[in-house]
Amino acid sequence: MADREHSPCPGAHPVPGGPPPLPDGQTVPQPPRTLPLATREVIAGWICAAVVLVLLAAGVLGLL
Repeated sequence: MADREHSPCPGAHPVPGGPPPLPDGQTVPQPPRTLPLATREVIAGWICAAVVLVLLAAGVLGLL
């Protein structure tokens, strides 16, 4: 496999008709997320664990 040249990447250039470039240090604005994905996963995990514990306790006590 041939290596590419070790030259810097070409510079960025604006697209005709596109939005103006952002100043350095700014990002594209995005709507705020109400609940992060990691928090939703933790909540789902606690709910699953609670259901499993309730079913296990019911099985041990002979209620099922």
